[in-house]
Amino acid sequence: MQSPHRPMVSTYLMVVTPLLLVACLASPSALSALETVFEVNPAQSHVDFTLPSLLHTTHGTFRTKRGHLRLESTNGVVSGECVVDATSGNSGNHARDHRMHRDVLESDRYPEIIFSPAQVRGNVGPQGESQVEVDGTFTIHGTSHPMTATAVIRMAGDSFIVSTHFLVPYIQWGMHDPSTFVLKVGKQVEINFEATGRIVR
Repeated sequence: MQSPHRPMVSTYLMVVTPLLLVACLASPSALSALETVFEVNPAQSHVDFTLPSLLHTTHGTFRTKRGHLRLESTNGVVSGECVVDATSGNSGNHARDHRMHRDVLESDRYPEIIFSPAQVRGNVGPQGESQVEVDGTFTIHGTSHPMTATAVIRMAGDSFIVSTHFLVPYIQWGMHDPSTFVLKVGKQVEINFEATGRIVR
């Protein structure tokens, strides 16, 4: 003879089991497995810039201030930012750097250069090297601009290195053209950025 309580037990299991599955998937441990958090080490990261001209190509550096990124592996969504110290720009020539900070970057008014990624297109492997496209926003001289850059990500244990290369059309973006009648400089600055850090989750 079938127990009169069996239909009630079956109904209870049909209701509770999906709820338990949802609770497990929504737990912090499950969510952490779907995302990776990258913490940039400013001391081991650097920005190199190159500005061509008719007579002399200028090379210089900027210092990285901080960086913290969160990547959702299921959909490639990224949050966070990488911040560069605009006041640290140095090409090795005091007079030239003074003009760069005063006339072009106006770094006393806009002391930070920020890249805020939004989307990674491509797969980031848990170890080894991956190449992806990164869509985001580049903020310089107080104005934000959409940008897409190719990035190479190298993962080794809990450490990572991200390298990328892109052009900044600084004159097109509203900054002062430092060219003179005698000396013409390029209208785009070539940027090489390498960030080193660790995976904190």
